Amino acid sequence: MNWLLPRFILAASAVVAGVFFGHWIGHLLAWPFLGEGLSAASAVIALVLVDAVRGHRLLQWLRGSQLDTAPRDTGMWGELGYRVERAVRERDKVIASERLQLEQFLSAIDASPNGVLMLDAHDHIHWCNRVAADHFSLDPKRDLLQRVTNLVRSPAFVSYLQTDSYAAPLVLSNVRGFSTLSVIVKRYGSGMKLVLSQDITERERSDAMRRDFVANVSHEIRTPLTVLAGFIETMVSLPLTAAERTRVLTLMGQQTDRMQGLVSDLLTLAQLEGSPRPSADRWVALDGLLARIKSDALALSTGRHQLKFQPDTQIELAGIESELLSAAANLVNNAVRYTPAGGDIEVSWRQLGDGSGELCVSDTGLGIAREHLPRLTERFYRVDGSRSRETGGTGLGLSIVKHVMHRHGGELQIESEPGKGSKFRLAMPAVRVRHLGEPALGVEAANASLL
Repeated sequence: MNWLLPRFILAASAVVAGVFFGHWIGHLLAWPFLGEGLSAASAVIALVLVDAVRGHRLLQWLRGSQLDTAPRDTGMWGELGYRVERAVRERDKVIASERLQLEQFLSAIDASPNGVLMLDAHDHIHWCNRVAADHFSLDPKRDLLQRVTNLVRSPAFVSYLQTDSYAAPLVLSNVRGFSTLSVIVKRYGSGMKLVLSQDITERERSDAMRRDFVANVSHEIRTPLTVLAGFIETMVSLPLTAAERTRVLTLMGQQTDRMQGLVSDLLTLAQLEGSPRPSADRWVALDGLLARIKSDALALSTGRHQLKFQPDTQIELAGIESELLSAAANLVNNAVRYTPAGGDIEVSWRQLGDGSGELCVSDTGLGIAREHLPRLTERFYRVDGSRSRETGGTGLGLSIVKHVMHRHGGELQIESEPGKGSKFRLAMPAVRVRHLGEPALGVEAANASLL
């Protein structure tokens, strides 16, 4: 109210000035009533003109961008301009704060691993994050305010979007040619829709692999159990000669060994997947491993193959001895099983220029077609199922090899052509390879190679 006193002083000054002006005019024209009227009118006109000028300046400021300061007049108009300017500044601060919060909120949604698509009541796109744009092949800027059903033409998606019930998610297969999406629609606001999408390709693949795994395990165990049950029933119900009983017991032992091998491989896989990665401060002599593997391979081959093992590699590998032995032995045993009699099998070590190395197992077997190579390390995957069972394989050997190499920072490499044999390489990183007597590169460097 600090403007009230100046306002009264201005009004009083106008009245006094008007009185003197009216008295002078009345005295000059000898019309006293005219002088009194002129005095009152002049006072009012003076006040109105002053208010009009100050009010006009304030209105001009309000009609502009309000980036500069409001007119700094005295009295009521100065106070009003100050109050309006402060209200405008407070409003700008609130708007800027809300805009920042909105930008941060949208940035957080944009960083979400799931797709978010905002639609109005007519299914026009108001906003979408980068993941949703990738899922539905949209442009986050160009496609704004476009009708989503004009851009995403999947009949299942259009039908789902137009329905009134969104209780169950929609699963879209073959999106972009290979992906599988799970789409959920939520209503919000005045008829608006929030479309949430999630790429479930890996989950679907994992579920399929899990179903196949359970089915394969059930089949692999059921087959020898069926054989065992049949033999037991035969021994109980039929009088067998000593030779027949011996033959039946031998076959039962083979089926039992097959089940034991399968269970052992399953336990090995579970242990590999659930245990921590091996440290790099435990060194294993490669020559010792190869000697044990050669002994087992000679017993398995029974003289049917030409086996050649590289002698005296003078190499040590950092890792767990039992796992490295299992990986290399699986490759050599597979070569013996799948190479016809009279074939050659060679096991060699090669040191590479960067310090890394690879253990190579090559054979002159039948070879493997190119389309089978990417799937060889899948559990229970068989190129020829009947032949694999005849040779006693469980279908888990290469999967074990892959896991062992991954845990040691290495890689299983496979080369094969039908009629030209196969080459399986265990590639080990330089930090896990050394010659006998050489100092280690350090546990930290080896562990870093696993990250």
